[in-house]
Formats: sequence, C-alpha cells, structure tokens
Amino acid sequence: MAQEISNGNHNSASKPPPTPSPLRFSKFFQSNMRILVTGGAGFIGSHLVDKLMENEKNEVIVVDNYFTGSKDNLRKWIGHPRFELIRHGVRSCYDEGKRVAETLMFDYHRQHGIEIRIARIFNTYGPRMNIDDGRVVSNFIAQAIRGEPLTVQAPGTQTRSFCYVSDMVDGLIRLMEGENTGPINIGNPGEFTMLELAENVKELINPNVEITMVENTPDDPRQRKPDITKATELLGWEPKIKLRDGLPLMEDDFRLRLAVPRKN
Repeated sequence: MAQEISNGNHNSASKPPPTPSPLRFSKFFQSNMRILVTGGAGFIGSHLVDKLMENEKNEVIVVDNYFTGSKDNLRKWIGHPRFELIRHGVRSCYDEGKRVAETLMFDYHRQHGIEIRIARIFNTYGPRMNIDDGRVVSNFIAQAIRGEPLTVQAPGTQTRSFCYVSDMVDGLIRLMEGENTGPINIGNPGEFTMLELAENVKELINPNVEITMVENTPDDPRQRKPDITKATELLGWEPKIKLRDGLPLMEDDFRLRLAVPRKN
C-alpha cells in the first residue's frame, strides 16, 4: 500500500463505492415495483403511465395538480387495483429551494472556511414592500387605501405571524455579529388569523371598506408561527413592535406610491 501511495495511487486507501441501487439494473417492464410518477396526468406523463401499467406486477402512483394535466388522460386506469391517482400541488418547492440553499452554504463553509450565517426569516412587513407582490399584509393595506374590499382567503381562521422590518433587521444584525452559524428562526411569534389581520387593517387604515371571503389557495398552510427560542437564548433578540403599531407605519409609504392622499 505504501508503494501505491508513493506512486500517486490513493485509490487503495479509499472506501469501496456504495452498492448501486437495484433500480440501476431494473427492467421496469419485468420487475415488481411501486413507481411514483409526478405530473403523470399530463401529455408525456400519461403515456408513460400507460406503458408502465403494461407490466402486471407494477404498482403506479401518479401525483398531479392538473395545472396542465387532466384526469381524463388517466380515465382508463382509475379504479384499477394497481393504480392510484393523487391530486396534489407542489407548494413545498419554495421550502425545498431554501433548504437546498442552506445545504450549499454549509458545504462552502466546511470546504472553504467561509463565514456564513443562516437565518430562517418568517413573514415580514413594513415600508418599501412591493405593493402587488401578493403578500397578505401588502394586499390588505393597498386594498384599504384604494377603498376596495379586503379579500380574505376562506375560511379565514388560518394563522400567520408578522414581524416588523426594523425588528427583523435587528435580529439579522445580531446573528451576523454573533458566533452562531445557525440556522436560527427570526420572526414574530404573535399569531393572528387572516380575519383578525383584515379587521385590524380595516380599523386602522379605512373603516369604510368591506371584508369579503374568496376561494383559498390549494394546500395553504393552516398555521405558520416561528419558534424563536434560539434567537432569544443565543442572540438575546426578540421582536418589539406589535402588529397594531406596525401597520400604521406602512400607510404613508403606500399612499405616496399609490398616489392616494389621506382624506381630511
């Protein structure tokens, strides 16, 4: 071994490669497999499902949100004992993207010694928010200023927590100046239903607007609330500005950009 290493051959000192997955050598039309096909109700996916179902040993599960696909494409397999169709969206792709980014940052940290800090930021609001970004706080503020109904997604009992931007920046600075790499949750644990948020905006910004219910987004989380124990213990941080104090601080900024002055 010493001779091999001296000649520049380090392979003998390394671990053997892992055993390949059985899938590498599988013939999908000859195997007894459970196969998940995402987007299987679409154009290509439904044809793939037809082919996979030709093997009487395979069990095929399709997950599709029907955005471009159609249940009709799989009509002949519905009810088949070896087939299952699940209608489901992919809203978790945003969360997974964040998780992958964290993993990449940790890889650079370990391999190159780069200083990193990872914050998990929860709902934040304040001046300079994009007026039409689809976020619930900016939606409600803009609707109230325009005199439009506040559109609450049904049932209105789903909860969110909202952190004012100055509190968020304070938490990020403390994380950057500290020695803890993270990840650390930074957000306001105060919890409000969407209906409560709408009622607060109505009371504080425009008492004359109505509150209406609209259809909810598929797979909308019922609750989103940060656990800020680490931020409190490791950073000495906790939010200071309450929602009812923070919402009015957005009004002047939004009125200026919407060109809607206050009524005398």
